[in-house]
Amino acid sequence: MLESIATALPGQPVGYHSLWSIILGAGWVVKGVMILLLIFSVICWGIILTKAITLSRTKKDTQLFFDAFRESRKFSILYAEAKQLTFSPLAQVFKAGYAELSRLSRFQTAHQKSTGEFTGEPEYERTGMDNVTRSLQQAVTAERTRLERGVNFLATTGSSAPFIGLFGTVWGIMESFRQIGVMKSVSLAVVAPGIAEALIATAAGLAAAIPAVVFYNYFLGRINTIAIEMDNFSSELINIIERIYLNRKQASEPK
Repeated sequence: MLESIATALPGQPVGYHSLWSIILGAGWVVKGVMILLLIFSVICWGIILTKAITLSRTKKDTQLFFDAFRESRKFSILYAEAKQLTFSPLAQVFKAGYAELSRLSRFQTAHQKSTGEFTGEPEYERTGMDNVTRSLQQAVTAERTRLERGVNFLATTGSSAPFIGLFGTVWGIMESFRQIGVMKSVSLAVVAPGIAEALIATAAGLAAAIPAVVFYNYFLGRINTIAIEMDNFSSELINIIERIYLNRKQASEPK
């Protein structure tokens, strides 16, 4: 068997048939398929490594921000700490909400000064709370989009790579049948190269698709968990702001 295959791969000694030699002996179509799958695989592993590092730092910074949020009594102090935790989505959501609160505070202060009714404690009207809520929602959406960047390519690779490999498989089998017709022989030396090419193309497609699918599902689960944390944090932050608003409103009411 080895001798007959060796005749199909000239220049190789009998008994030597490495994977690399079969790839080099493949047709240009199968080589193109494998090069394309290699590019997909390299990009996927780059995304996997980058996303794994990002999510690891995200978890660390989020825990640090959450601890600071529980211990802090002033938003201004918490904002200064949030600026240092650039990988925490919760910190970015808080920064967006605090920025909107600061804008409303400046607006209320300027309005009170212009009307001569300055009390020193700006109140956040209901329209202002709606603005804060929208700012938080926009920040949550932006952070989720940032976390999902590149992950969709893993899904694309996982769904398309097997079919690309299958194309190489079909082409290799077609080449095998063509060689049978040209050589008018069904010997192993005629059939083996095309079958080997076909199997390598299939293996390359699966090698690119399997890690992409596994890590896509893993990253998507992590991102969904972070998205839930951001939604819960936004709701809690809105409740805190509303309590501050109600306390200030009650304190300002005549007794």
